[in-house]
Amino acid sequence: MSDGVVIGPDGLARCPWGLEDESRADYRRYHDTEWGVPVHGDDVLFERICLEAFQSGLSWLTILRRREGFRTAFAGFSIAKVAAFTETDEARLLADPGIIRNRAKIGAALANAKVAAEWAPGELTSLVWSFAPAAGARPVPRTAADVPPLTAESTALSKELKRRGFRFVGPTTAYALMQACGLVNDHLAGCHVRG
Repeated sequence: MSDGVVIGPDGLARCPWGLEDESRADYRRYHDTEWGVPVHGDDVLFERICLEAFQSGLSWLTILRRREGFRTAFAGFSIAKVAAFTETDEARLLADPGIIRNRAKIGAALANAKVAAEWAPGELTSLVWSFAPAAGARPVPRTAADVPPLTAESTALSKELKRRGFRFVGPTTAYALMQACGLVNDHLAGCHVRG
């Protein structure tokens, strides 16, 4: 289609990645109910930062299918609880088949929790949302090619998070976070979720 959306068997127009074959129904659910929906709350944003970092270099479907394993392994992504993890917890995580067992990514999640635990309640939420572009600042994407991998805002968010001690939050990861958490709406024109 000229506008980039695809029509699913249910008659709804979606972004192409949101309409995968039935073996990837997780993508469709995520696209329809979660991606691009505004997210607030320090622990919830911490979860998203962690998951986006774990996704780096992998398929998002891999993360979605292990999400409950991640939540269990990382104490529901409670910043306070993860910040209190010990070397024993890190060893447990490295042996946990329910998550991605990448030493650098696990280390970043634990270090990021320790940083965020020192902040005032709501500070992570305020920081992340301070980089949301103004409504209407960008044209509505019509095709997947119109969706950038990073923006000036995601680069600035990445730099600020790194300046404050966060790891594994490059500009592309920061932009994926912005998309997932509704700071930007990158659903294509014509996608039923966009409205």
